[in-house]
Amino acid sequence: MEWIERAPAKINLALDVLYKRDDLYHELEMVMASVDLADHLTFTPLEKDEIRIYTNKVFLPVDTRNHVYQAVKLLKDRCGIKKGIKIEIDKKIPVAAGLGGGSTDAAAALRALNKIWDLKLSVEELIAIGNQVGSDVPYSIVGGTAFVSGRGEIVRKLRPMPSCWVILAKPRLSVSTKTIFRLLAVEQLQHKPTSRIVAQAIEEGDYERMCQNVGNALEQVTFNKHPELRQLKDRMEKYGLDGVTMSGSGPTIIGFSRNTSRIKRAYNSLRGFCEEVYMVRLLNEE
Repeated sequence: MEWIERAPAKINLALDVLYKRDDLYHELEMVMASVDLADHLTFTPLEKDEIRIYTNKVFLPVDTRNHVYQAVKLLKDRCGIKKGIKIEIDKKIPVAAGLGGGSTDAAAALRALNKIWDLKLSVEELIAIGNQVGSDVPYSIVGGTAFVSGRGEIVRKLRPMPSCWVILAKPRLSVSTKTIFRLLAVEQLQHKPTSRIVAQAIEEGDYERMCQNVGNALEQVTFNKHPELRQLKDRMEKYGLDGVTMSGSGPTIIGFSRNTSRIKRAYNSLRGFCEEVYMVRLLNEE
């Protein structure tokens, strides 16, 4: 028996860093949404009690460093599972791109194995396990449009984001989230928090207000380290895209549009300038 689980990429419409906590994590408020760029995971039960991970990207680790492996091991330990599983990961989401690729794969593994092994764990229980793997895993378990807070473990569903096209432009560079947060000095941030405004705009179905308030506190750090990303953002704004911002810790820059011809022109123009460009839709449109 094989089981296939979809693992959608996420985008950050807003990312606010409020303060550094006593546990050395940062207190965050974010608005996230799922898009139809996705990895796919295939699960095959094994007779031997082991975890085997395979991927179509040769540079990705398939041992204990892999988020999927970590999630499965935690789940097995939590539930006393002595069964083996083979997981093949067909990667389509760019790696180290700010699109939550590793986190959404881990979340997909938890969702799928909860069903395959008939564990009957609640979403809250899966989130508690996923939170031990990474800060974006809890959101990825829930998916859709959501307001996310804490270090990422508090997820509140929002109504579906207003319907639009989304451009994802990922240059030829990788960004380490840990490095960006290590360089982050909260007291020096010039970013004004907008997550709550964006969430309210989405709840009210106000596309224009949503786009006017998208933003990311981490741009200040990532752009200082990689100035070419500021140029990419400026270029996307000149193409007439709405609400251009960085997703996660970068380097992917995202922009929105409801105008099909405009989004196609931007897509074609960016392909001559940027390594990877995707024109995608939201997974939970109205």
